[in-house]
Amino acid sequence: MLKKFSVENFKGFKDKITFDIGSPSNYSFNSEIIENGCVTKGIVYGINSCGKSNLGLAIFDLIIHLTEKNKLLRSYDLYLNMSGRKSFAEFEYVFTFDGHEVIYRYKKSNVDILQDESLFIDEKEVVYYDFVKREGFTCLEGSETLNATIKNDSPISRVKYINSNSILADNTENQIFKKFIDFVERMLLFYSLDSRGYEGFMNGTGSVAEGIVNSGKVEEFKEFLKENDIVYDLYPCEVDGRKSIYCHFDNQDVDFFRFASTGTRSLALFYYWYIRMQDASFVFIDEFDAFYHFELSESVEKRLREVKGVQIFTTTHNTNLMSNDLLRPDCYFILKDNKIKALSDLTEKELRLAHNLQKMYKAGAFNGR
Repeated sequence: MLKKFSVENFKGFKDKITFDIGSPSNYSFNSEIIENGCVTKGIVYGINSCGKSNLGLAIFDLIIHLTEKNKLLRSYDLYLNMSGRKSFAEFEYVFTFDGHEVIYRYKKSNVDILQDESLFIDEKEVVYYDFVKREGFTCLEGSETLNATIKNDSPISRVKYINSNSILADNTENQIFKKFIDFVERMLLFYSLDSRGYEGFMNGTGSVAEGIVNSGKVEEFKEFLKENDIVYDLYPCEVDGRKSIYCHFDNQDVDFFRFASTGTRSLALFYYWYIRMQDASFVFIDEFDAFYHFELSESVEKRLREVKGVQIFTTTHNTNLMSNDLLRPDCYFILKDNKIKALSDLTEKELRLAHNLQKMYKAGAFNGR
């Protein structure tokens, strides 16, 4: 799981910003959303242009050079902070796997240009390469032939190359390395808008209807909508060789996506990803409820909370969700002035289950520290 993430000189983040999700408080309620000492479900708040979307892009930057998964390259235009003095952005990820810590650090001068990278497993540096000086080393058993099979001027990530081309020995260190790679391969970022933009997890651009039909989930999708007071008689069908979802009316049957409202289409897009999310490792949903009323937002968050073993973070402006009934104070984060902190770290007051977090937030109780 991801414990901590830091980035500096990337887009709007001129100074170093750290997203710490591996230091939860000792609350006795909603303890199931803390696993292995890490927050697994969280919500990020912040005013417009504070950097919520850029935080997601920053966390998923490693997808670009470590995987072959889908990439939102256009979203990484103006890569470096325009007021920063450094000619590169710096990233650091801290993970935990089976009690072992993995730290991955790198610098980039652009979205696809690595300056250097290093990987630590339990404080031991096992991979390092300086792409400017064209020198480095690997210490993973089974990767000894790496330097003989790759040119020193190759721009390929050494971590990615080791994973793809080395036959690593079966030892604890290499098992943790593989767990790290597997985690990164299963990371998913997506938006709730019709553009269906996403990063990581898989490749391809099939339609939402095709995805739901091919998964055999049309009936479950119908029930999902019904749970949220959207009632339609849906059924799968094939039209001109394409899988579709149709709705039965008294006078005619119509393609569901031809008449569905923006909010309902957004909900369908969420469901499309939700049925895949069980196999993800880390999910970031930007402005997940942009088209939802507050009751629907809460319903979706409750459903996300039930996904086990997956870290899921959403961004929103909806303070109705800021409740101890849903999450807890160390799972709500405020992004402001190039800092991101949990509510529990923004007040000296001891927060209890009975506290009304939304009321406290609106009263300015979390403006300090």
